[in-house]
Amino acid sequence: MVKSISRVVQNLVEQDPPLQDALRRGYANYSSVARMLRPRVSEAVGRRVKLSGIATSVRRVKLDLPDKDLDINRVVAGSVLSVRTDVAKLSVEKTGENLKALQSLIDNFWSEFLQILIGSSSMTIIMDQRVVAKAAAAFDPGEILDRKENLAALVIQSPEEIINTPGCISVFYRALSRIGLNIEETVSCFTETIVLISMESVGKALAALTELISTARAAPNKVPAPPSPQNRNMQVVRKSNP
Repeated sequence: MVKSISRVVQNLVEQDPPLQDALRRGYANYSSVARMLRPRVSEAVGRRVKLSGIATSVRRVKLDLPDKDLDINRVVAGSVLSVRTDVAKLSVEKTGENLKALQSLIDNFWSEFLQILIGSSSMTIIMDQRVVAKAAAAFDPGEILDRKENLAALVIQSPEEIINTPGCISVFYRALSRIGLNIEETVSCFTETIVLISMESVGKALAALTELISTARAAPNKVPAPPSPQNRNMQVVRKSNP
């Protein structure tokens, strides 16, 4: 069966979320998009295709949100954003002694802002900067892998639907990547997504995520903004291997 150019272009766009985003926002250049898609379109239809034909098909692409994207949009629209400044990160080797020291830290600082990620060979502790010196003193200096201060934690509290809605967290990350922001660490626990960034990046990160959430709330099938949540002080999660 001969594939039409428009059908091929539609399929290619549907497989490329960043491209869909650019087309929806109106800042994608149709000719540039056509040049990018031309090799794959020509391969799919089995012949060389004119650039103008691809550009025309790009203009006619249907950007109606599929059901899964509507589900993601509802979760984003129902999310609440907060920020905690003066946060530090401490990474240490995973050993028996360090696990004992970590338990002691939990006992002593459970009421403080505390996030713990445990990997196969290392552990990362995210905490209030005021207690990082005491925390670091509990470990052998030679087993401390990294220590960073002057960080901020973006806390995104989402509806419970985020648990069974794939793709939600990537939407938040994509909004931050578009502004060239470096993510120091990230933690996901139940309905909370915590993103660790530099203090200098807080302003533009808040602006990007606020715009994302506001846009989702203004879209069709929007949901009302929920009340501000009461965030838990501590979550202990296990970090999967990369």
